[in-house]
Amino acid sequence: MMRECLENVRKSVPLVHNITNYVTVNDVANVILACGGSPIMSDEAEDVEDITSVCGGLNINIGTLHKTSIEGMFRAGKKANELGHPILLDPVGAGASSLRTNTALGIMKELKLTAIRGNISEIKTLAMGSGTTKGVDADVADAVTEETLDEAVKFVKGFAATEECIIAVTGAIDLVSDGEKCYVIRNGRPEMGKITGTGCQLSGMMTAYLTANPRNSLEAAAAAVCVMGLAGELGWSRMQEGDGNSTYRNRIIDAVYNMTGNELEKGEKYELR
Repeated sequence: MMRECLENVRKSVPLVHNITNYVTVNDVANVILACGGSPIMSDEAEDVEDITSVCGGLNINIGTLHKTSIEGMFRAGKKANELGHPILLDPVGAGASSLRTNTALGIMKELKLTAIRGNISEIKTLAMGSGTTKGVDADVADAVTEETLDEAVKFVKGFAATEECIIAVTGAIDLVSDGEKCYVIRNGRPEMGKITGTGCQLSGMMTAYLTANPRNSLEAAAAAVCVMGLAGELGWSRMQEGDGNSTYRNRIIDAVYNMTGNELEKGEKYELR
């Protein structure tokens, strides 16, 4: 199924509207292109309804909020809901400031979301209405480990069921659930945390996967997580002496670009709970 999800993106070339942060906007666009989709970026409130109308999916990322982009998020989201387009929310830094937390909670309340993707601290903040986030990174106290895995799976399943959307928690161990089933994914490299924006890139790519696989949203979201993690592994294996995090970023995007269905099938590491 994950191979099929990958191939559907390549075949359909989904157009994804991204309201994302200006720290990672270029990398988000490039990884969407690499996976087989097509990106368009717009956060101006007067522009977003027209833009999202010609797209297939909407990726909302709250990493660098300002008043205009917040208005744009709600206007684009309502238009996407009218059109039946999938919407993904990436609640970057929720728990770090009241503006981020309240904006994310408002989006959840007013829009029908297909998926929410974030680190464990961000997702816990949304579930509880407040939380502690280390800047835009997960609080170490919240980390999903083998020791806390059963409890984390139960939490993610419960939150997905409550919100009636897919919840994707990414970290050392990734969890993707629709409230009934939960993919536990162990692809990736710890060095991916040294690159700004791997999570933002994943959210853009996941939106492309959701758009290209409307009947298999859970599997599409899980496939995107596996692809990104496997790309991190492949990219790291190709590092040479003198390479650093900038080169690693490019190698990850290249690995996404070159990934085949066969390569994904051989490299994906997941269990279903």
